[in-house]
Amino acid sequence: MVEKFYVTYNQVHKLCQEAAPRILSDFKPNLMIAIGGGGYVPARILRSFLKQPGAPNIPIQAIGLSLYETLSGSDPVEAPGTKVTRTQWLDLSSLEMGNLIGKNVLIVDEVDDTRTTLEYAVKELEKDVETARKQQGRTETTKFSIFVLHNKDKQKKGHLPTDMVEEQRYIAARTVTDVWICYPWEATDIDEHDRLAQEKGI
Repeated sequence: MVEKFYVTYNQVHKLCQEAAPRILSDFKPNLMIAIGGGGYVPARILRSFLKQPGAPNIPIQAIGLSLYETLSGSDPVEAPGTKVTRTQWLDLSSLEMGNLIGKNVLIVDEVDDTRTTLEYAVKELEKDVETARKQQGRTETTKFSIFVLHNKDKQKKGHLPTDMVEEQRYIAARTVTDVWICYPWEATDIDEHDRLAQEKGI
């Protein structure tokens, strides 16, 4: 049986607070994309710590992805044995995608496990933004960065762009062993969750 480790809302809050200065120093995002459902809460907390005096709040947009096992992976984006599908996405024909052009976009999720979901999100967003840029006849460059609460120290099935890694546009608040992490937004009994976090926290 896999041992579970529990993370509290307070710990998530503090991880976002701790990471914010580095994000502002290294990347200075002006838009965030939260991957549902694990990226929603960290993105909202992070926005409070990224806000600069006199500047507006950083907008948050959301995408939804589903990862499931398959017998074989045929798409180059997929790792063998897994498939990622869009359950919620930005509308290519609307202002949503156009708003990403020329921006520093921070993709937020809770955990980097196999990296398959993050790889898919980055590749598909880059492709769609490039399509929108050509459609609108614009020349600005969009840069993507990633923030996760926890990176699992394990062999990854997915891969991130080389320039993203080299330019340190990937930030994990913590790197942990390959453990099962239970986040508070998954809990049905938050008091019991917090009690278990005291006993079995990361």
